[in-house]
Amino acid sequence: MEIAKPDIKFDVNEELFRKYWRILKLARTPTRDEFRKIALVAAAGVLIVGLIGFLIYIGMIPLS
Repeated sequence: MEIAKPDIKFDVNEELFRKYWRILKLARTPTRDEFRKIALVAAAGVLIVGLIGFLIYIGMIPLS
């Protein structure tokens, strides 16, 4: 008894490629001010999540 191999084709859809290419052409490098704002928001998010995790960790320590 042989197991049939699935017929998998990696056919690149030309229309999909054109859509991705159009988006890449529209993309641009952020300005220094935009980058600073994005970095500040990301850093604030990391600090908030870290603070919440630290508070949960402190709350889990049994008082002796």
